[in-house]
Amino acid sequence: MTLSLRPSSLKRYRDLIALFYKYGHGDLVQKAPIVDDPLPHAVAPPVPLEADDFAKDLEKLGPTYIKLGQLLSTRADLIPAAYMQALSRLQDSADPVPVENVQDIISVEIGVRLNKAFQEFDPVPFATASLGQVHHAVLRSGQRVVVKVQRPGARELVSDDLEAMTELAEFLDLHTEVGKRYHFSNIVSELRKALLQELDYRLELANLKTMKAALAEFDTIMVPQPIEDYSSGRVLTMEYVSGVKITKMSRLVRLELEGDQLAEDLFRAYLHQILVVGFFHADPHPGNVFLTQDHRIALLDLGMVGRLEGAIQTHLLKLLLAISEGNGERAAETAVKMGTPDEDFDEQQFRNRIAELVMLQKERPLENLEIGKVVMDVQRISADCGLSVPPQLTLLGKTLLNLDLVGRTLSPQFNPNDSIRRNAAKILHDRTKQSLAPANLLSVLLDAKELVEQLPNRLNQFIELVATNKVRIKVDSINENLLTTSFQKIANRITLGLILAAMIVSASLMMRVDTEFRILGYPGVGMILFIFAMIGGIGLAVQIVRSDTSQK
Repeated sequence: MTLSLRPSSLKRYRDLIALFYKYGHGDLVQKAPIVDDPLPHAVAPPVPLEADDFAKDLEKLGPTYIKLGQLLSTRADLIPAAYMQALSRLQDSADPVPVENVQDIISVEIGVRLNKAFQEFDPVPFATASLGQVHHAVLRSGQRVVVKVQRPGARELVSDDLEAMTELAEFLDLHTEVGKRYHFSNIVSELRKALLQELDYRLELANLKTMKAALAEFDTIMVPQPIEDYSSGRVLTMEYVSGVKITKMSRLVRLELEGDQLAEDLFRAYLHQILVVGFFHADPHPGNVFLTQDHRIALLDLGMVGRLEGAIQTHLLKLLLAISEGNGERAAETAVKMGTPDEDFDEQQFRNRIAELVMLQKERPLENLEIGKVVMDVQRISADCGLSVPPQLTLLGKTLLNLDLVGRTLSPQFNPNDSIRRNAAKILHDRTKQSLAPANLLSVLLDAKELVEQLPNRLNQFIELVATNKVRIKVDSINENLLTTSFQKIANRITLGLILAAMIVSASLMMRVDTEFRILGYPGVGMILFIFAMIGGIGLAVQIVRSDTSQK
């Protein structure tokens, strides 16, 4: 593996090496073992200055590094909690792109000039970021919309940054101990996947449509729909949502709002997304949750979503129920089933720490309940004890952590644990109904059809192997000599049993032969065979009893 010597690449190498040198010798890499806070009501410690400086340095380096920081903020197995907290507050902002450049991008992407596509188009964006900016607009039909436009050169910038990161990560993985420990190439690969998805607005368009269908039964939750004819890979036009961020609600609105019911509906909608649909909005921070004028909740910015499969959903449901009920033992058992233990996995320590964590959560006052933080702590303890859990667990924890904040904003007395317990039966019912859906039943029928079609051929192959004496049985044993000796004893007992049975049958046949030699009035030869068989049978029974008793 060789490093590029292009001037642009050298500058990127310099930035990366400077970043690594500045923070690679501190707590970020050489993190201390995790110590759980024994005080359930203790105030969270302040974020250290080094963690804040790390977040600020990433912001200065541009969108790729900001996305890297956001990715690291979900990796409790890699970085300390203080750094995760600092990185979760990363702000992505940039100077706006001139409207002339925006007009050029829209014209190329949707094939029509700006003044032909829109009746009105606000040249001043109301939100700007390093990868794109958002404008208010009105379609020719009179419908109010928002238009997200990708910044010129964003893809090229991200591509060059990722190329430099990939080359340097591979170099560090091969030549440094810290690289071999943390596998930087895997982190860059995950970053590449996330950024390429975010740069293709068609994926967000599909996410909006999918989420709308998933939440169709929730009247108080809405998702703005895309305008497909005015959207492309670099332009996304959506319905305009009239409302305010929930963090900016006035006191009068709070008094009129049914906060308890809205918080319950929102939490139930997310449980439905996570545990039933397997597709969820992974970034519900307060800036992406709006309160509409008709007092509904609008979920915005579906660029980041999570996907879960059936087996993980089942484990997550059990884990959330165990946490909500304060059952640490069951939570630990579920986490063990979800994960893959390493060679140095300390299961007893893991179970003790999870049980303590869940118990402390149960003892917290209502205003300090944070089920999302508990889920992230489960992932962190797993990594510390040598248990690799699915990465979806951290994304879920961050989602629930943001959801806890939103729920308390809507209703300070909202209890996420009670909500999980209240909705558990409904979730189980929905999962059962989903498993019985026509599509799933068709899949089962197709599997059964394949089994029936292949069964005769496989059965013929098995019978042929048996007939030609080609059947092989592989037995893994700790002591092969003991296994061989045991088989010999079994064979000897079977052989002796067959001999005794043969003697009894012979004795019966000889009883029919009339001879002068008799014992107790019966033919002598038959009686002798019978006596020997009886003595042998008794001896065999005694031997079996003694042998089995001595092995207990």
